[in-house]
Amino acid sequence: MPSLKDLKIRIESVKSTRKITKAMQMVAAAKLRRAEENAQAARPYADRMNAVLGNLAKGAAGNDNAPMLLRGTGSDKTHMLLVATAERGLCGGFNSSIVKLARVHAQKLIAESKTVKIITVGKKGREQLRRDLGDKLVAHVDLSDVKVVGFDNASSIATDILARFNAEEFDVCTLFYNRFQSVISQIPTAKQLIPAVLEDDSDDATEAPFYEYEPDETEILADLLPRSLATQVFTGLLENAASEQGARMSAMDNATRNAGEMIDKLTIQFNRSRQAVITNELIEIISGAEAL
Repeated sequence: MPSLKDLKIRIESVKSTRKITKAMQMVAAAKLRRAEENAQAARPYADRMNAVLGNLAKGAAGNDNAPMLLRGTGSDKTHMLLVATAERGLCGGFNSSIVKLARVHAQKLIAESKTVKIITVGKKGREQLRRDLGDKLVAHVDLSDVKVVGFDNASSIATDILARFNAEEFDVCTLFYNRFQSVISQIPTAKQLIPAVLEDDSDDATEAPFYEYEPDETEILADLLPRSLATQVFTGLLENAASEQGARMSAMDNATRNAGEMIDKLTIQFNRSRQAVITNELIEIISGAEAL
């Protein structure tokens, strides 16, 4: 049974931990608001660009001169997985959920005799994937010094991916990230970047507006597709940033409550032990007095 001194030290230690988790919760809450606003502001632009590209791709369908980013290499032998996680931990299952989705996807491709290559964005994802897929890691993007993710960061990542694609290092590229839904809900998402998967939002061809492009669709796509790739990477990083802060806020809130419950239990144990000690001392005093 621990002594009163040990219990007191443990109570003070848990109280100190609770102060830290409470402070981290408040910091995450403050960062979450801006991160959520940035993620929500980026969604309409990304969706609208995807719709415009979808309309262009529909017009360029069947064209042998269509950009490689749209029609692909004609093969799916080599897959590049772009796994975006956080640089720091203490955010619940945020990192693990992304890594789990990427790992399952990679193992499925390997089982189908595909070649898998992985680029990690964020230290936590690299640490987890290194355990069983370390031989598949080809590059890592360190954003530990970046306080707020900007378009320049996404653009540099997209430029590297394009360079590798032009060098014929892979055929298909897929981005893995967490889509922010709420503080307690982040959705692990896999999004194919190359070849571009574009959706035309015009369901009824009779009501769809007709656009005449100058220059033609192929030239416009050749210019917009690289920009769309950077936009999709940027959107994924923004969604990740909001999801990370939401997950950390929720995790630190749970940790703070658990620390409070532990303090209550330790305090009860401390009081009972102190009462037992006092009772024993009284018994010894009374016994000594009766002996006299």
